[in-house]
Amino acid sequence: MTCLQVTKLQDALQALAGGGVTVIAGGTDWFPAQGDRPIRGGLLDITGLGALSGISRQGTEWRIGATTTWSALAAANLPPGFDGLRAAARQVGSVQVQNAGTIAGNICNASPAADGVPPLLALLARVELASVRGTRHLALADFLLGPRRTARAPDELVTALILPDPGAAVSGFAKLGARRYLVISIAMVAANLTLHQGRITAARIAVGACAPVAMRLPAWEAALEGHPLSQPLPVPDLQTLAPLTDVRATAAYRRAAVATLLTDLVTDLIAKGAS
Repeated sequence: MTCLQVTKLQDALQALAGGGVTVIAGGTDWFPAQGDRPIRGGLLDITGLGALSGISRQGTEWRIGATTTWSALAAANLPPGFDGLRAAARQVGSVQVQNAGTIAGNICNASPAADGVPPLLALLARVELASVRGTRHLALADFLLGPRRTARAPDELVTALILPDPGAAVSGFAKLGARRYLVISIAMVAANLTLHQGRITAARIAVGACAPVAMRLPAWEAALEGHPLSQPLPVPDLQTLAPLTDVRATAAYRRAAVATLLTDLVTDLIAKGAS
């Protein structure tokens, strides 16, 4: 095994173009997944690429560099529309994992239970990918193809996540697990709501750990938009979910849990936004 450490983006892209290397930043998902197997091929360590770290506002969008850690994200001074993402950042593994794990690593690992994905979907995140061939952008929903599968080409490097400014939205995140930390989620939910003149004027809702990939709930979003804040919430529409039964929970339990998590989260955000 060889490990190439780079400090320039172009050097990283050239290494990927040559093939046979695995990108490593925090490695908090990748190394445990190797188990007792010997590591084969080369590793490309991108932690020295300072240009890929940090959070900045660029016009009407926000840019989160690929190697930005969860600790940095949790501590960042961001608008309330990012509260859901920051809440997820504080629940990714342990503090040690949050200090090393990166936002791009979380999405590239493509776990159905990745904590960062539902709030990023609710924020309409796009993935920026670079290679020696150029740069392209994909909606996060199009980037995630299935468990452990993404649309990243072998010669591409995720360089950032691009998010439209959430404006006056309020946001939140909630997860259910056997315990609060150091646990794979049974179910998780994220929401971004815009409230105006006593109604929900925009809603983006996402659910994780209840399908092969985290997904938004467009039918329930449509039911919420225009809904008066003074009226009981419509029952969450979960028809598009496909929860599995595994060692953590049954499919029926997950479906019931998601309905409760969503109703509680949206109710809390309405109270927060109306105060």
